[in-house]
Amino acid sequence: MTKTTKPKLLIFIVAYHAETTIKKVISRIPVADLRGDYELEILIIDDASGDKTFEAALSGMNDQDSGAPITVLHNPVNQGYGGNQQIGFYYACEKTFDYVALIHGDGQYAPEVLPALLKPFQSDDIGAVFGSRMMVNGDALRGGMPLYKFVGNKILSKTQNLLLGSTLSEFHSGYRIYSTKALKKIPFSKNTKDFHFDTEIIIQLLFAKLKIVELPIPTYYGDEICRVNGVKYAKDVVLTSLRAAISKKGIFYDPKWDTELSKTNRINYVSKFGYISTHSLAFNQIRSNSNVLDIGCAGGYVSDELKRRKNCKVTGIDFSNPSPSNLMDQFFLSDVENFLEYGTVQYDYYLFLDIIEHLKNPERFLENFYNQISNNADAEIIFTTGNVAFFVTRIMLMLGHFNYGEKGILDKTHTRLFTFSSFRRLLSQSGFYEVEVKGVPAPFPIVIKSRILAKLLLLINQFLIRISPGLFSYQIYILAKPNIELKYLLGMAHTAAKIRAENVN
Repeated sequence: MTKTTKPKLLIFIVAYHAETTIKKVISRIPVADLRGDYELEILIIDDASGDKTFEAALSGMNDQDSGAPITVLHNPVNQGYGGNQQIGFYYACEKTFDYVALIHGDGQYAPEVLPALLKPFQSDDIGAVFGSRMMVNGDALRGGMPLYKFVGNKILSKTQNLLLGSTLSEFHSGYRIYSTKALKKIPFSKNTKDFHFDTEIIIQLLFAKLKIVELPIPTYYGDEICRVNGVKYAKDVVLTSLRAAISKKGIFYDPKWDTELSKTNRINYVSKFGYISTHSLAFNQIRSNSNVLDIGCAGGYVSDELKRRKNCKVTGIDFSNPSPSNLMDQFFLSDVENFLEYGTVQYDYYLFLDIIEHLKNPERFLENFYNQISNNADAEIIFTTGNVAFFVTRIMLMLGHFNYGEKGILDKTHTRLFTFSSFRRLLSQSGFYEVEVKGVPAPFPIVIKSRILAKLLLLINQFLIRISPGLFSYQIYILAKPNIELKYLLGMAHTAAKIRAENVN
């Protein structure tokens, strides 16, 4: 008969100035109820306490005779509440535990309910189980939670749910059990070492679409000293949630939100039709039945619309294949930097939609491009790029921030950043003259679910662009044509002079 291997459970106690409580917490752990189902170990990490927490934990280890091994560690330098958790979670992953249960050394969370909190893990799809003090109305207050903490908890959790699109009853309980399989999918080592570590790890679980289960737990407030600055903590959790929500839209980038799922399912480019945008402006400019070269065509959003609605002949070039359903007549798989090898003289329109800023050497690239199409005087080229002088970026700089994102003006794959003047100068010096220059509003319909609000913001943004394009344009749109070559102009001058001379004679 095959022996079934028990799952491994690490009971991790974070301890700081817990000299008077740690032994009691150890004794309350229901080891006898758990060891039949789990291979157990208890880990205590004293975070450089100024009292005798470490010695008390060692004494508690010697008194504990239920059969679960206890490891007591001591951080020589204080790592903070979050930093201490990081060490324990790393220990759990390295020692191949299946689950790690977080308990506080001050006894605020009842170890006796561990068996109940572990039950949901009978399902393999659970990432974490949280003990919540807010699921049963009135329990938290009856358990001694101060009214101001109760109200603050409710307000903060409501705000965070609104920002993150979640439905948790509480973000601020420290009683948690994690699957180490889930921990390995999130970069928890990049999180803060401060108290809002708990918020950041929740956000990582949400972004990784790892299932969180909440179960009610009793609330207990004794005579332990609260070491959390409530005002600072509230500010930290709200700002963290706000930054994460913005990062999820791809506007800013922070590697701590790079979960395993977000890395594999990231989509940087989307269709921007249905409102004023670089896509719609380019589409409106191009005449029906034209021959178009779409450089950096991404998913083929513009190309498909040109084929479907204007019967254009479209050739696309990009470093990755477009969607299988794309309608392009021809596609070349190539780095945009090297696309000139395919030839460029036979097209009516050339689209460089948000491409120039990705090039390693835009000056040399555009010069080579001009040399290939300078004889095609009727060609029209549409260039678009982000406007780094957009007022949001200016405000960020004023506040000392310069955050790259997954997409947008500060896309982290950009090698160059442009203002209106620098972009126009680049094109002029590369041999092109402007036919039309426009400011493009921010793509509010992509980031705002409310269509009415998005439409209103677009109208306001368009109005402000009329006042100051350099300040309020999110992107720059330029329709250009190639200048006539100097060689050709010199020839024209010779011809004209010859004709005038003949007339004089």
